[in-house]
Amino acid sequence: MVVRRIAFATSNADKLREVRAIFRRYGVSVLWDRRRLPEPQADSLREVVRAKLAAVPSRALPGVPVLVEDSGIFLSGLRGFPGVYSRFVYDSIGLGGVLRLLEGQERTASFRTAAGIRIGRTEWITEGRVEGTIASAPRGTAGFGYDPIFVPRGGRRTFGELSSEEKERFSHRGRAIRSVARYLSHL
Repeated sequence: MVVRRIAFATSNADKLREVRAIFRRYGVSVLWDRRRLPEPQADSLREVVRAKLAAVPSRALPGVPVLVEDSGIFLSGLRGFPGVYSRFVYDSIGLGGVLRLLEGQERTASFRTAAGIRIGRTEWITEGRVEGTIASAPRGTAGFGYDPIFVPRGGRRTFGELSSEEKERFSHRGRAIRSVARYLSHL
């Protein structure tokens, strides 16, 4: 089975742009199934992805594999918080609030993504992760969400200071989506 197109169910145009750029290299076009998906209270990104896959009806785009993802930032100084609640925390207190919570705390962090694909009745989930630290103030205007405060391990610039090509090479989402693309290429 050769997969030449998939549907990415998301309401986030920034994520769509990143996903399309990756899949383009694999010869796969990405349709935008623009929808707001549930953000259930869960213990893991994988559980959230399973709930998101369940929320996209199979009849939405018959015969087209469906991709969903969920990402979170896990802060060591806050025992992994906000993790699966990253979107809620970002919407509630923003980057400034997160930086205030980290005052006097350890600043190591990991950015993680779980991505899931459904082909017919088969579901497959993978994860991507990048380690780093949290900057003392937001820097850069590229990217979105937590990008202006996350500095990947070994780097000096935040994701917000990197070009989209630089970020994608080692970002959490890039790793997860490339894993999905490789999975599809072996079907």
